[in-house]
Amino acid sequence: MQLKLKLTVLAVVAAAGGGVACAQEQVVKIGHVAPLSGPQAHYGKDNENGARMAIEELNAQGITIGGKKIRFELQAEDDAADPKQGAAVAQKLCDSKVAGVVGHLNSGTTIPASKIYHDCAIPMVTGAATNPNLTKPGYKTTFRIIASDSALGAGLATYAADTLKLRTVAIIDDRTAYGQGVAEVFKKTAIAKGIKVVDEQFTTDKATDFMAILTAVKAKSPDAVFYGGMDPQAGPMLRQMEQLGMGNMKFFSGDGSCTAEIAKLSGGAKTLSNMICGEGAASLAKMPGGAAWKAKYDAKYPGQFQLYSPYTYDATQLLVDAMKRANSVDPKVYVNELAKSNYKGVTAEIVFEPNGDLKNPAITLYVYKDGKKTPM
Repeated sequence: MQLKLKLTVLAVVAAAGGGVACAQEQVVKIGHVAPLSGPQAHYGKDNENGARMAIEELNAQGITIGGKKIRFELQAEDDAADPKQGAAVAQKLCDSKVAGVVGHLNSGTTIPASKIYHDCAIPMVTGAATNPNLTKPGYKTTFRIIASDSALGAGLATYAADTLKLRTVAIIDDRTAYGQGVAEVFKKTAIAKGIKVVDEQFTTDKATDFMAILTAVKAKSPDAVFYGGMDPQAGPMLRQMEQLGMGNMKFFSGDGSCTAEIAKLSGGAKTLSNMICGEGAASLAKMPGGAAWKAKYDAKYPGQFQLYSPYTYDATQLLVDAMKRANSVDPKVYVNELAKSNYKGVTAEIVFEPNGDLKNPAITLYVYKDGKKTPM
């Protein structure tokens, strides 16, 4: 009986000791938002994969901040590329008291969400939303680690004018904050470079039939078409251009259409070989850690890579790097260190302008050779 009592006491002491050790671990939530449903879900899943990969690697390091061992958790939310849902999800993350947010993907969801994060003092880092208006309010909680459309749209228009010597262009956009924004920058630069805009047409980010729009464009005989929008529309648009005999026109688009998926979405259309698109960063092969990172990603998530996952990976690592330097997971404390970042990421050396934009961003133009996205 005495022996049994001793064993019971030891078990209680051991359990109490375990409880003390357990209490020293702190769970820190990082939010991630992207469209995980709807036609843009392939982007959203790729983005989430990048953030999740970073979380798993960080947890494997056994990081201690403020004297406590930290275990990071990703709170992944779906905004369905819808601004209202994006705002609702942003409020949900505020209420959940996440320490930081990676996202959103679309400018149309990111811009309204950024005010909500600002109001609840949670830093957000996007590696996908490119509309210049995102950083115009000057929120101290808003950061972007990819070039804005000011660089991307201008770069594409400059190439069209200076290298290809194009004289006329028709512009189509999907009326989203992203599509309209990049189209406006392209248009402004193209006109300044002497290119004549012969037609402007509009669609939506839900449309799939562009025959009427393209027929109107064809009647103006432009040298090129610029499309501001995402690949679920750009793919069918290329296929329908081929059906209408528009195979002699160049097709320009921004990073939203600059994916591997567009080869499938265009259904093998020959017009894909006329496409020139741009991304607001170096190509994977020229990113500081691009090739090695991509090999790890493909091993973990075979066949899922689209575009932005290296940026969501870097955004997650960047948030934690700032927490470590501040020795605090409190958003109000570490946000100051985030603004002072000089972080060697997979995508670039990340240093911010005072407004939260990436300093000295690169842009890369791509073409499609035999259906494969190829940097120029």
